[in-house]
Amino acid sequence: MAVAEEIKALSDGTIHGLKGRVDACDVSFDDVGEHLAALFVSGTTIVGVMASGALVRMVAPHLRDKHSDPAVIAVADDGSSVVPLVGGHHGGNQIARVIAAHLGGHAAVTTAGDVRFGVALDEPPQGWRLANPKDAKPVMAAMLAGKPVAVDGPLDDPKLWLRRADLPVEEKAEHRLTVTHTATQPGAGELVYYRADTVLGVGCERGAAPEELIALAQDALRAANISHHSLACVASIDVKADEAAVHAVAAHFGVAARFFSAEQLEAQTPRLATPSDIVFAEVGCHGVCEGAALAAGGASAELVLAKQKSKRATVAIARSDDVIDPQGCGRARGHLSVVGIGPGNAEWRSPEVSALVAHATDLVGYSLYLDLLEDLAAGKIRHDFPLGAEEDRVRHAMELAGQGRDVALVCSGDAGIYAMATLVFELFNGGGLSDAAARIDVTVAPGISALQAAAARAGAPLGHDFCTISLSDLLTPWQSIQTRVKAAAEGDFVIAFYNPVSKRRRTQLAYARDVLLQHRPADTPVILASNLGRSGEVVRTVPLGDLNIDDVDMLTVVVVGSSDSRTVTTGSGQTWVYTPRGYSAKEGTQLGQAS
Repeated sequence: MAVAEEIKALSDGTIHGLKGRVDACDVSFDDVGEHLAALFVSGTTIVGVMASGALVRMVAPHLRDKHSDPAVIAVADDGSSVVPLVGGHHGGNQIARVIAAHLGGHAAVTTAGDVRFGVALDEPPQGWRLANPKDAKPVMAAMLAGKPVAVDGPLDDPKLWLRRADLPVEEKAEHRLTVTHTATQPGAGELVYYRADTVLGVGCERGAAPEELIALAQDALRAANISHHSLACVASIDVKADEAAVHAVAAHFGVAARFFSAEQLEAQTPRLATPSDIVFAEVGCHGVCEGAALAAGGASAELVLAKQKSKRATVAIARSDDVIDPQGCGRARGHLSVVGIGPGNAEWRSPEVSALVAHATDLVGYSLYLDLLEDLAAGKIRHDFPLGAEEDRVRHAMELAGQGRDVALVCSGDAGIYAMATLVFELFNGGGLSDAAARIDVTVAPGISALQAAAARAGAPLGHDFCTISLSDLLTPWQSIQTRVKAAAEGDFVIAFYNPVSKRRRTQLAYARDVLLQHRPADTPVILASNLGRSGEVVRTVPLGDLNIDDVDMLTVVVVGSSDSRTVTTGSGQTWVYTPRGYSAKEGTQLGQAS
């Protein structure tokens, strides 16, 4: 723990500890392997104060490729050895060196280029781009074999990262490292590097074709003789935060899109090459594309290409005298992830949901649901809401995203089944959102619903047609609920009843039972499932005729079989519920035949 606390203080990270072994940590977990897997899959950098072999075995089944795997570093209990196991070029080697220096230990960096030359030519530092990474391996192999390289570029520039390298440089070597802004076709044995210090400012009419803006941007880069690898970001005015063409350009060049208010762009007016009173009258600033390029580039930026126009779009290019960090200029569009975490346990949470939560800056939801994310919620800004107040929490999440943040709106079960996803779109459709919140990007990620969880625990009751009905009359008139119950009963559907009872509402489930008994046998199996996937889980089956309302509470989902639903007891003595699909009627089946 002492070593972990030292690393936490150094990195501003969170300490995750095994329950029963580690006290006073930020996040506790029961199973090391499952916990590490969830963190790794979500893209979280992991520093394990544990044996490297154990860490390797737990992470190995989840490895993908070196370009996407997060850094994993093993640290000896006494801090004497720090070993970057995965993601050495994604920060792992540097993290290991920093930790080792702080603890007085040894960073066991084994990446050949780092060890021999002090740099990794195939993974330049943040803000630098290698145009042809696939060609790096043979060049590195030649250098490791003792062959020299030539370097074309500003080696006298103190900001050039290659100055740190101990490279075997010769002017007329067979292999070459080139640093440039110009669009360059790499030759044989040549690696071409670009500094991300250039901004493409863009503007367009609402609904402009993405193809038009992309073509204009490409023409502008050619006119300025600048490679797209030098682009740090695409920038525009904030009213274009949801403009498809702007995001299409950013995606085409593989960079972020950043946005500025009209006031921020108006501050750039003295630096504009083509200020326009017409543009000011329309959007409140004298130039969008030029202003956005300069605002993103910062105080040292200069226009290298003034406004270029097509029928419905404009672009301009500015360059800074240093690497541009897109996260430090303007704001992002803002993203809202509406996620279903299932019952809450990690095993029933999808990798997509885990990744969205891990990448989020803010978590919004009912306090209990956020608590269930203990392994992923550490270090994030929580916005806790009580049970109820659904519109308040959804509106809050959307407005947060409107500030350019990456927000996860956390729901239990599936986000689109009696949960918050529908309210998100209701607010889009006329809920009085701010302009920024109305322009956010949205992802809806599915989760395991109580219906699915109950069915899996009980067997296969959903093997044929089924429906779900909420018995809560808070938002739906009781008369409408009655109509649906009668129709589902007459249609002989398997029915999952959500919100079957509450403290004040005890008669609706009894009504549904009595209606169903008019259409299916009294021995029809009914599944009562409570606290699914959580501590205190209880799943049992009773005949429809014996369904006692007092056995059901607010945390119970009730699944009533159809007239075809059956139970079967296996050799272990466990009774399962299933609804036949009808395979016994297929020609050639052996179902139903005596053995």
